[in-house]
Amino acid sequence: MSASRSNHEEPGYRGLTYSGGYPLSGADPVDTSEHPGALICIEGTDHAGRSTHIALLREWLENDGYGVVHTAFSSAGLAGAGLQKAKAGHTLGPLTMDLFYATDFADRVENEIIPALRAGFVVLTDRYYFASIARSVVRGSDQEWVEDIYRFAPKPDAVFYLDITVENLIPRVLSSGGFDYWESGMDFQEERDIYTSFVRYQDRLLKVFGDMVDSFGLTRIDANRGIRAVFADLKESTMNALHNTGVRPSLPKLEEDA
Repeated sequence: MSASRSNHEEPGYRGLTYSGGYPLSGADPVDTSEHPGALICIEGTDHAGRSTHIALLREWLENDGYGVVHTAFSSAGLAGAGLQKAKAGHTLGPLTMDLFYATDFADRVENEIIPALRAGFVVLTDRYYFASIARSVVRGSDQEWVEDIYRFAPKPDAVFYLDITVENLIPRVLSSGGFDYWESGMDFQEERDIYTSFVRYQDRLLKVFGDMVDSFGLTRIDANRGIRAVFADLKESTMNALHNTGVRPSLPKLEEDA
């Protein structure tokens, strides 16, 4: 080749280029302010009601004419399957797991969230990076370091934290199959009884989440109530967020059956 490599853009991942414009440089949050979509995040511990309310919000928004995309924690193609295998049994240290989760999140941002925002969709995400920070901090990682590895994350238009007490969480866990090894902190806490470990772990996790509500400006939603009351608050808060972003329905509203 007569021309030097430096005179050409080097092909990057999936046809993108690394020369000025690659969305995930990692230096700063990805700027999505010019994209016509909106990013709405639902945060909270397991069984706080995230998946239920994501489904309700999606149905409600789609009936109102919005295009909606749903993305979830540890679901991306690049690292999602590996994370599930790692959780099934491994000897990985906390640092490696932190980077594993960050890789999964970066894949979601690049290949699910940003394209949907560019296309004008409302992106509903079941957990953002706040859950990863909380889980890592409880397991002993340095919070400043963990926050820094997510510094590329686009700023959400709204983050709703489903706040629930451990006392109200326990019946939901028992009715849905019992205590999970990871959500009980059995991987690092020196507890033999899974119930005791669950209460201890969730107390610590909810404390970190509570601190992040203030430091990151999350919107607290009382999830100790019934589904109808919680969803009413989420609908109102979501509509306010969409109004502030200027996102409007792309299709006519579906008429409800008489």
